[in-house]
Amino acid sequence: MMKVFAHRGASGTYPENTKSAIIAAVDLAVDGIEIDVQSCLDDYMIIHDTWLDRTTSGRGKVNACSKEKIQQYDAGNGEVVPTLQQAIDWVDDKTLLNLELKHTFSLDKFVELIESNVSAGKISRDNLLVSSFDHHQLMWLKQKLPWVKIGALTASIPINYSEFAQKLHAYSIHVDKNFINHEFVADAKQRGLQVYAYTVDKVEDIELMLEYGVDGIFTNFPCHTQMTLQSL
Repeated sequence: MMKVFAHRGASGTYPENTKSAIIAAVDLAVDGIEIDVQSCLDDYMIIHDTWLDRTTSGRGKVNACSKEKIQQYDAGNGEVVPTLQQAIDWVDDKTLLNLELKHTFSLDKFVELIESNVSAGKISRDNLLVSSFDHHQLMWLKQKLPWVKIGALTASIPINYSEFAQKLHAYSIHVDKNFINHEFVADAKQRGLQVYAYTVDKVEDIELMLEYGVDGIFTNFPCHTQMTLQSL
């Protein structure tokens, strides 16, 4: 069965990357939850954009604001932008947590936070997947935490297909549903990589990903996607 990952939580129904979206995805017993991680001045926040404008009532760049300031803004339906620690606590190791590193810095602090949560039993090694379009960050992270599963993001079909991900010792490649073909998927599988496609909501796209032999899909509507897969 193709895996279903809630993209920014159940973001088609609830404000993306918020507590309600994350909790709803946990309640659906999805195979995983993908959320976005960005650095602010003094913490890691769960927000997709580098600017606060689109998803909150605030203005300015995330990395120029403090956690306290960011959490004063409305992230939709009166919710606040969570910290990474809050998101880990809410998921409570009930499913895989895919942390996509967006504009993150001081990654040594990120490593410390992950290690302390693993030690405390708040998240298991198997239930953590760290992904990014910045493959340099992934390489650095893999050197610091050799056990961590990393997902190499791309929005292209590279000349050498998934060779880049194998060189990173990645667990998975995360590919754009519009830039994928049979050869790309076959190459990844031959290299022992999981293939996850984003962002897949429409029935026709779900069917196409099944045809390609994709291992999992990121969806904004995990409930609908689960039902669709059960009916196919």
